[in-house]
Amino acid sequence: ELGIRIPRPLGHGPSRFIPEKEMIQVGNEDAMMHTLFADSFATLGRLDNVTLVMVFHPQYLESFLKTQHYLLQMDGPLPLHYRHYIGIMAAARHQCSYLVNLHVNDFLHVGGDPKWLNGLENAPQKLQNLGELNKMLAHRPWLITKEHIEQLLKTEENSWSLAELIHAVVLLTQYHSLASFTFGCGISPEIDCEGGHTFRPPSVSNYCICDITNGYHGVDEIHASPTGSVPSTESVCEVAALMEKMKQLQECRDEEEASQEEMATRFEREKRESMFVCSSEDEESAPTRDVSRHFEDTSYGYKDFSRHGMHVPTFRVQDYSWEDHGYSLVNRLYPDVGQLLDEKFHIAYNLTYNTMAMHKDVDTSMLRRAIWNYIHCMFGIRYDDYDYGEINQLLDRSFKVYIKTVVCTPEKTTKRMYDSFWRQFEHSEKVHVNLLLVEARMQAELLYALRAITRYMT
Repeated sequence: ELGIRIPRPLGHGPSRFIPEKEMIQVGNEDAMMHTLFADSFATLGRLDNVTLVMVFHPQYLESFLKTQHYLLQMDGPLPLHYRHYIGIMAAARHQCSYLVNLHVNDFLHVGGDPKWLNGLENAPQKLQNLGELNKMLAHRPWLITKEHIEQLLKTEENSWSLAELIHAVVLLTQYHSLASFTFGCGISPEIDCEGGHTFRPPSVSNYCICDITNGYHGVDEIHASPTGSVPSTESVCEVAALMEKMKQLQECRDEEEASQEEMATRFEREKRESMFVCSSEDEESAPTRDVSRHFEDTSYGYKDFSRHGMHVPTFRVQDYSWEDHGYSLVNRLYPDVGQLLDEKFHIAYNLTYNTMAMHKDVDTSMLRRAIWNYIHCMFGIRYDDYDYGEINQLLDRSFKVYIKTVVCTPEKTTKRMYDSFWRQFEHSEKVHVNLLLVEARMQAELLYALRAITRYMT
């Protein structure tokens, strides 16, 4: 009545992909979730939408919040404003304005210089020097060499110490993978963030002409989604077929084991095939705000690991693994972080409720391993003891498109991609898939960076 424009939320609920009524409602959570919400609020000063979606898996969320708190707020090699600025640089590489906005506020809150936010060229040279590593980690981590590390550690007055560099690398990989989670789960901006609200005049009824001009056509229509709707015969068969394949593969495993040569051939075949998995360009992904001022070389993006004319040697896990090499290097140079990351990887990889859609008492380890190893395969990382023939059996094309998009070009993820894989599965199971994707991606990036640092040190 006073003519004041009141912001109204632009979306319904924390995710554009998951109907609000299927989310865990604040106020209805159990004691463990309530504690997590309180911790998240204490750490971030808000209950953000990432937390509200991750809480489908409280055990993982607890580990994630502990890691975030340690990286951003506890004692460490880097000053607080540097940490948030590095988060901004990393999220901006994927045009993730949601994360950029959150960290712009945090950066200013801890006393960061507002001028740095006008563009990377206004930040100290030391942070600008990190731009090249940020770009390669985000899009083509297999190209990182010990020379890149040497440049950062040996540039006279703007040099990084080894401990600072480890802290920066962990932050960069954490925020690249968090951008994957944000886009993969269709996280909506909070009402007080850019893109999270619209101004609508007050209306007497719940539904007025201004809704239509703002793209609202009633709540129910927005949430008409294949997932969680009435089971179609086709999608029920999909689940049964997937379970049957798992059973057959287990039987084949018990009967015979492929030779090392055959295993290597299957890896190369899967790596080549992953090049031909791509999303159609004309699909409508979420509108992103321009955040390109926070990084250089905007044209640099993802290219497949094994493009024609480029030969990058396969990264063999028995030569350099997280468990045997990366973990101890991180823990030595930035105490306790290796432990926190290791716990987060383990929880995501081993998390199971022994269910698949409507089926109970199912061993899902084979499926989880196929997803994790497929992501590492796209990054050129090979496990000698894994039969890559299983991937094609267990992951269908629409699922592979979703995985590759979320991991390699998350900003192109669409609701249609999210809806089209595993149509009969619960939303919580799809969120679990996203946790696997982000942790496998983070570990792959870390492996390449840490191997280069190890080579530099030796």
